[in-house]
Formats: sequence, structure tokens, C-alpha cells
Amino acid sequence: MGFAWRSLVITLVVVSAAALSLSCGGGATLQPPPTKGFTLVWSDEFSGPDSSSPDSSKWTFDTGVGSNGWGNNELESYTNRAQNAQLKGGNLVITALKETYADPIDNVSRNYTSARMKTQGLFNQAYGRFEAGIKIPAGQGMWPAFWMLGKDISSIGWPKCGEIDIMENIGKEPGMVHGSLHGPSTSGPTSDLTAPFSLPAGQNFADDFHLYAVEWEPGTIRFYVDSNLYATFTQSQWPAGGTWVFDHPFFLILNVAVGGDWPGSPDATTVFPQQMLVDYVRVYTKQ
Repeated sequence: MGFAWRSLVITLVVVSAAALSLSCGGGATLQPPPTKGFTLVWSDEFSGPDSSSPDSSKWTFDTGVGSNGWGNNELESYTNRAQNAQLKGGNLVITALKETYADPIDNVSRNYTSARMKTQGLFNQAYGRFEAGIKIPAGQGMWPAFWMLGKDISSIGWPKCGEIDIMENIGKEPGMVHGSLHGPSTSGPTSDLTAPFSLPAGQNFADDFHLYAVEWEPGTIRFYVDSNLYATFTQSQWPAGGTWVFDHPFFLILNVAVGGDWPGSPDATTVFPQQMLVDYVRVYTKQ
């Protein structure tokens, strides 16, 4: 995830651009369609009844505390409970709660809960456009993400499977999100390319919905916020010693982490509960 099991080594390659914010709300009608030539092949509009669980034919859950806080020293325990993930008002609502919770499987107690949903084993795709309309949570220690991992992670592990972070935010940077690629390296823990995107001064991503997307083709992955193309990563840019592993199917992940090496822990200013609202997730192929 946002850094799932990953090193914190980062190479900044693109500076952020000025934003053109496009708001959306439960209906998903205000977001622009993708560039001509794309065909919708998979989506979830989260239009089910309020309080219902996410569609189990499209999503499954990671649960528990993971290895060493999912590899990032995160503080939450992920659950599949309605308290942490449900549909409401035409949105998926992932809620991070401050509560003492002992996971029933690993029996490890944590002081926060949240949800981490994925399409692993249900939907995977190589190449195309992957997008979501999201309103992120806010506050020190919050770490929302919309990202992808290689389908082959269970057989070859991370980082060999590859990781595409379509959107990550940490609460101490309310006006900035990050797009990143992570893969294996012979010269360090991982090889990475990452870029930030910032809103104009005084604007925060948690204040409204924004469109986060990647367009992925052989040898190239482009990152978008709303209508802004802010980073293009190519195989030729890949760091020396690393291997470009973005040529096979990946699955989608939505989650809200609490704490961890990158965002740091919540503090007295952090208000709970915090929620990430997801208006829709859509995946296209390019004709």
C-alpha cells in the first residue's frame, strides 16, 4: 500500500503541478470520461443499500495486523466488519476507528481498526486505465491509499510482483498526494519512482472528492489527479540495478492505514473516526 511491505527509499522525479479540482458526490456523474478509445471492463459504483457490505463478488478483505504492521509498523488492525467498511449514500465508506480490538485470528490487540479491501483472486488486469473518485480522510497519522499489487505476489512475493500506487496521502501533507512505482532491485531493498501532486495553497484533498487515475501501457505508466497529468514513468527511467516488473496483471486495493513509518502516529490533534469515501472504481482497456 501505499508502501505495503515496501522500503521507504524514494526518488522524486516530477514536481507537482497546479490542480484543476473536479468535485463529485454519490452519483459519479461529474467526473469526465477517460480519453477516447477506452472501453469500460470492470467497475463498482457502490450503489447498494445503505449499511450493506461491499460486493463480495468484487472485493475481499485483508484482516489482522499483518507482518510488522503490514511491513510499515502501522497501528491498525484491519477487519471485514460493517463498522469499518460499508455502503452509504452511493459511496463505499471505509472508517478508521480508535478502539481496542483483538483480531480473532492472530489474537493481537491494537488501538485502531480500519479496512483494507482488494480484488485479489476476483479481478486482475494488465494495462488500461484504472480510476476512482475518492474523498480522503484527514489528520495526523492517517494514510489512505488506492493502489495495485502484482497478481503473482503469492508465488514470488513483494517487491518482485511490483506495486503501483495510484494515490497515497499522509495526514501531515493535507494538500499533497503521491503516485509511485516500486519493484525489485539488486542494489537496494527496492527500486522506485515517485512524484507528488499538490493543490493550490490553502486547499486540502480531504475537503472534496477528486479523481485519481493511472493509464498503463507497455513500458509507460501515467498518473492523473482530476484532469491533470502530473507524472509519466517509463521503463527507460527505471533506476540502475532495478527490474521493470509492470508487464503482467495487477489487482486493486483500497485502504486506510493508521500510523506507520511514513505518516507517523496520530496525535492529540487527530479526530476519530475518520472516513474515506469512494464514489466509484472503474477499469478500462484501451482499444
